[in-house]
Amino acid sequence: MKNLSAPRARRRALMGLAGGLTAALALTACGANSDPTDTSGSNDDAAGSSGSLTIGSADFPESQIIAEIYAGALNAAGVEATTRPNIGSREIYYGAMEDGSIDLIPDYSGNLLLFVDSSAPEASAEDIIGALPEALTERSPDVNLGILEPASAESKDALVVTAATAERYDLTSIADLAEVCDEITIGAPSTFQERAYGLPGLEDKYGCVPGGFEALNDGGGDITLQALLNDDVQAADIYTTTPSIDDNDLLVLEDPENNFIAQQVVPLINLDTVGEDAREVLDRVSAELTTDDLLALNREVSGEEKRNPSDAAADWLADKGLVG
Repeated sequence: MKNLSAPRARRRALMGLAGGLTAALALTACGANSDPTDTSGSNDDAAGSSGSLTIGSADFPESQIIAEIYAGALNAAGVEATTRPNIGSREIYYGAMEDGSIDLIPDYSGNLLLFVDSSAPEASAEDIIGALPEALTERSPDVNLGILEPASAESKDALVVTAATAERYDLTSIADLAEVCDEITIGAPSTFQERAYGLPGLEDKYGCVPGGFEALNDGGGDITLQALLNDDVQAADIYTTTPSIDDNDLLVLEDPENNFIAQQVVPLINLDTVGEDAREVLDRVSAELTTDDLLALNREVSGEEKRNPSDAAADWLADKGLVG
């Protein structure tokens, strides 16, 4: 049974089809030249459960906003969905996907790939999306996880410094930072110490071993910003869609060695519970969501307005014509 279920899961992940196909059909249908976005031949009975969907989010505002967007779009289309916000880091919410506690969650393509396959060499947006279905199956053969269409919206980790620090050390890139790495302290989530694009990646690609590391577990939020502005840390891991970068004239260091790979927003789903109707809705959301949208939404929720993520999401859905 194990040898049959893995190819069947891989097929469904690549095709966007759900369970209900027999093992024989899955094996005969699977081909090396299959289009991973082709949903032809699917039907409602094979599209997964029609029960209420639980949408998770990570422990930072942008993830919560996107989860609320997904939920709002699904409910408006008649697919019952609720959110379970602030689950935690990828290590935690991926486990929730595996144990069935949640049915889908917004994720970021490159970091998701490195999480399920730490040795994955892919760096471009297209290559990462192409590699994810098989990598998910290899990582979690007993649960049918897959991805849907990615958004053009991208939110990448980046090493950010103040203008004063950039001037002090003559910095424009991580390669420049590597020359003085032993003199600086990096502030980032605690998981940055182990993740492939974190301290291991900086050492491997740039020879950068910082003089200090400060665990700041607010997802590049106010605590991280204040540590950077106060010079408690000289470089910080902050997402590129964080408004505080522009608001405080911070500099995103260039990354010539592509340590921080492509990071498109992509729905990670349980292919056995997220039906075809839900998938079509989520694909419509992804077709509309841009990087500029993320910046604007983050500013609404994390800026002076301090809007509730669900309210910001509702307005975005209305503006895009995805509700009503």
